[in-house]
Amino acid sequence: MGSTPPSYQGHRYPVEVIAHCVWLYFRFPLSFREVEELMLERGVLASHETVRRWCAKFGQSYANGLRRRRPRPSDKWHLDEVFIKINGERKYLWRAVDADGNVLDILVQSRRDKAAARRFFRRLLKKTRTVPRVIVTDKLRSYGAAHREVMPSVEHRAHKGLNNRVEKSHQPTRQRERAMKGFRSTGGAQRFLAAFSGISPHFRPPRHLMTAPDYRAEMTIRFTIWDQITGFVGRPTTA
Repeated sequence: MGSTPPSYQGHRYPVEVIAHCVWLYFRFPLSFREVEELMLERGVLASHETVRRWCAKFGQSYANGLRRRRPRPSDKWHLDEVFIKINGERKYLWRAVDADGNVLDILVQSRRDKAAARRFFRRLLKKTRTVPRVIVTDKLRSYGAAHREVMPSVEHRAHKGLNNRVEKSHQPTRQRERAMKGFRSTGGAQRFLAAFSGISPHFRPPRHLMTAPDYRAEMTIRFTIWDQITGFVGRPTTA
């Protein structure tokens, strides 16, 4: 499905600079100041505050564009929740991925009870506009209670060992959380992770399953898609 790139009207920097800064910040565990330094080495004078505004304005738009390019989710979903610290308080990051490892949605909540699970289920159904054949979770009882209320016709498999796929998808978030020394607010964590979960996986194909030529070819395709959703035209090609 196609999508219209965002408007850059009023920005004095070209799209390739803006898109590159956003890519650096969401793809690698970098701070805004580190992105500023990398761009300075290339002769681009953009302050860390400018980079922050670009990421806030365009990050979610780029993530949405990438999600619209993905195929329809598979009918098997894996759900899991992990705790994160926000200003010293324990919060819970709920995540759902399909059988192919594509992130369907994330939600930061204060609890992991039935109400929290129910809220996440309903958000998932609304966002994906589809109903899975089966959901796989750990043995947290909140999942079973919410499942019986929200999607009783869907098969529910509760088993710790079956949910490795979604548990592995938390690893980039953990890496980023450490680099950022934690999140400052619930809203800020939700906004960052919503964009991060859309952009970062796009540039993380299963490299261990690919030969070097196949990996380079796949990354070329993914960069082409990135250029299309950001509106950048003119990336050099190799023969």
